[in-house]
Amino acid sequence: MIKLGVSGACGRMGLRIITLANKGTDFTLTHAIEHENHPDIGKDIGLLTENREIGVKITSKITDGDDIDVLIDFSSPTATMERIRECSKSNAGIVIGTTGLNNDQTLEVTAAGKTIPCLIAPNMSVGVNLIFDIVVRVAKALGNEYDIEIVETHHKLKKDAPSGTALRIAERICETTGKSMDKDVIYGRHGQVGERKEGEIGVHAVRLSDVVGIHKVIFDSSGDCIEITHDAHSRDTFASGALKAAKFIANRTPGMYNMKDVLNINA
Repeated sequence: MIKLGVSGACGRMGLRIITLANKGTDFTLTHAIEHENHPDIGKDIGLLTENREIGVKITSKITDGDDIDVLIDFSSPTATMERIRECSKSNAGIVIGTTGLNNDQTLEVTAAGKTIPCLIAPNMSVGVNLIFDIVVRVAKALGNEYDIEIVETHHKLKKDAPSGTALRIAERICETTGKSMDKDVIYGRHGQVGERKEGEIGVHAVRLSDVVGIHKVIFDSSGDCIEITHDAHSRDTFASGALKAAKFIANRTPGMYNMKDVLNINA
């Protein structure tokens, strides 16, 4: 069985990942990690997921030499950097679902990929990763004759905006159409912005209550409109995708991987 650690263990995603992992037969949970000032440090994680002790205490780090094959990280950019360094020392693979990493942090993850297997994805949902593929095909077919808008909706506690998924959709469209994230993508509109510019891609963030995640990509022309929507009904879609990624990463050679590798998407 794969020895699994989860960083951000007491968060919404962390708890669902641990719950699903413990229901299956592929993983043995060995680490549940939270920041050092978290009120549940020292408690058995099973008390939060199953109302019983399972023998795994909540700790604040991976210690050198700890027995772990793969870590799934859904925490914060700062915590992710701490975990990537610990995984490098413990020779453990890492699956990163944390969003909002800056360029320097992304470069550090890439550097770690030279010594351990690393998978980083803004969204672990199988459906969303198919959307990444679909929007490329649609954008390529439609060319510049359609206006493109991306609208993402998440719960009000989400800290980064727009979502990493919305940004990745925009990146994929730019890559296939020759557009630039810096020059052609705008984020919301306010004031006297003038007419919509040719080739512009709009990205908009909505925050509502406890919405798990909705992403809509709109391709619109004077003659018709195409909408591609992914609506996550529960966090289990992301949790199961993260576990699928962890199973893929386990015992892989060092390198940088993504969900296209996991799902065998060639586009």
